[in-house]
Amino acid sequence: MSQLTFTLPDGTVETVEVTTLLNAGYAGRNQEEVASHIAELAELGVAAPTTIPAMYPISPYLAQQTTEVFVQHGQTSGEAEWALVITDDDVLLTVACDHTDRDLEVHSVAWSKNAAPDVLGTRAWRLSEISDRLDDITLTAWVGQGDGEPSTLIQTGTLADLLAPKYWLDVLREQGLHKPGTVLVSGTISMRHGVNQFADSWKVTMQDPATADELTCSYRTVRMPQPIG
Repeated sequence: MSQLTFTLPDGTVETVEVTTLLNAGYAGRNQEEVASHIAELAELGVAAPTTIPAMYPISPYLAQQTTEVFVQHGQTSGEAEWALVITDDDVLLTVACDHTDRDLEVHSVAWSKNAAPDVLGTRAWRLSEISDRLDDITLTAWVGQGDGEPSTLIQTGTLADLLAPKYWLDVLREQGLHKPGTVLVSGTISMRHGVNQFADSWKVTMQDPATADELTCSYRTVRMPQPIG
């Protein structure tokens, strides 16, 4: 299992042992946005989904708070997302980046999402404390090449672009998964055309305009040695 630790705005620290990890897919509120994302994936050879929205089970140990993501080749990329984290007595919201193997995605979206981690931030908000302004919270991603810091904007939007946390909490209840240790990652927003998503580094932020508080996760990809045999 994976153990995650989050610092909240009041300084409280919450530690969660992840028992269930789920990745939402095709989860935009705006169907044009969903169609755009499906088109992005189609350019990479990924078949359109049979059900929208989708939800994929992921190995729990792939929920990580890390600054390095190890990859087997250059056709991998992240996705700007938020994550719900269910604790013993609360629900937290944090920033996340779902790193995906795009070569494997051609064969199976579920397989591709099990080939790399979901990187989560180390800070979080209590969902109940920001529920009245969720749609105003911004979600932004930058990428970088080589040794440079992520500085090229690749995704930008707000949480209003995605299905609301309440939608997914209801789904979790229906599936018997609304329990401590469950982490659900939201699905993503469209990438900007013309930006190379196969980047060496990723940075994702969520900012609350009401307080200017910002949650961040960032990491660099590390190419593994070539296999022998």
